[in-house]
Amino acid sequence: MSKYTALDIANWFIWRNTLEEPNSEKISLLKVLKLLYYAEGCSLALGRGSLFDEPIVAWEHGPVVTDVYFSFPDAYNLEYDDKSVEKINKNLEDKDLLEQVFEVFGSYTAWALRNKTHRETPWINATDNGRVLKKEISRDDMKKYFAENYIEA
Repeated sequence: MSKYTALDIANWFIWRNTLEEPNSEKISLLKVLKLLYYAEGCSLALGRGSLFDEPIVAWEHGPVVTDVYFSFPDAYNLEYDDKSVEKINKNLEDKDLLEQVFEVFGSYTAWALRNKTHRETPWINATDNGRVLKKEISRDDMKKYFAENYIEA
């Protein structure tokens, strides 16, 4: 059982984005969903296990945690829950991981992240190279791919 829900992690990314420059782009749901995927992949590759238990599903526009997708009625005006943020910020190891994910992957636009996921093995395997959608992305595929491509030894 994971320490957090995917919605907790999503709330943290929404909150973290509010700390950026006042004129910076508001974070969209599409971007939050991709950051969830990258955070989970990095956590798995580092041997920390899953951040959250909800399945990550391969949709047309990349990996999606459906519980999070349906939790936000407006994909462009996202509000965060302080309790989720506080819970994560109390764990410095998890906070540091999410901060690093935000710094690296948060610099991409939502659409660039969407395109990036489509070139990566976990999404390709889950969708049979884009032919089958709405299948769960394998955590094992994510762990292997992220360990080989994103985590420095």
